[in-house]
Amino acid sequence: MIPLFIRAALAAASIAVATSALPADKAFVPKLAEQPQGARTGLALTTLDEKAALQRSQGVIGKPIGDHVLLDRQERPTQLAKYRGKPLLVNFVYTACFQVCPTTTKNLQKAVEGTVGVLGADRFNIVSIGFNQPFDSPQAMKAFASSYGIHLPNWEFLSPAAAIVDELTNSFGFSYVATTAGFDHMNQVTIVDAEGKVFRQVYGETFTAEDLAEPLKAMITGSPIPPQTSTLAEIADRIRILCSVYDPISGKYRTNYALYFEIAGFISFMIFMLWVAWNFTRKRKEDKIQSD
Repeated sequence: MIPLFIRAALAAASIAVATSALPADKAFVPKLAEQPQGARTGLALTTLDEKAALQRSQGVIGKPIGDHVLLDRQERPTQLAKYRGKPLLVNFVYTACFQVCPTTTKNLQKAVEGTVGVLGADRFNIVSIGFNQPFDSPQAMKAFASSYGIHLPNWEFLSPAAAIVDELTNSFGFSYVATTAGFDHMNQVTIVDAEGKVFRQVYGETFTAEDLAEPLKAMITGSPIPPQTSTLAEIADRIRILCSVYDPISGKYRTNYALYFEIAGFISFMIFMLWVAWNFTRKRKEDKIQSD
């Protein structure tokens, strides 16, 4: 039997001979698909800058959206201007998404169905836009809507031309970045008023009919727009968004516990400072009583 170290040496020699026999420009290079992504040195992982994304999202409030032309599920040109005169809900999806987009769409569907029951389907419109072009075609958007049983008469699924995706997403303050396993993107529903201006952003995968119905009702009736009463809930959603980081290597969202520790540290620091202030005040009162 040939010893193991001799067999290893012979194998290495045969590989070296085979490689040297190839032309210089045809040297053997392993296919990237054969290597785990995490094992590749120098791999740059693209992730969404959550702070910049939130600022961008909030920065478009009060601004008009552009009059873009997109294709509906029947490949008919559709101007966003046609939705003026009624409030409009807009969210962005990509049809190959296997986790967040379907979850957000299903929760939006539940909230919208409740809102339709309160206000009626003819009082406002909903639009889902596929931003991954050219893959989110009218046919793909039609299949996406059908797979989730969305048949509301006031809900349309639109496909923009690839050339206008950046300008379109900028209008709505929607941020996304391509990763090695899809897209890292904001979870938001944009509420646009009847004049075509961005009124409010609703964040997170889950929201209730109230989050949508109250501002819509005020816009429809001309009543004063109520303040955003779900501030704490939205802050919690934002924190969850910030703590959920898309991991391109695993293809899943993972929790960024560092932010939790930062928040806990800040709360602990504030409690400590309050304790110090309380002790200082109590000490002064005791000293004053003793001096009297």
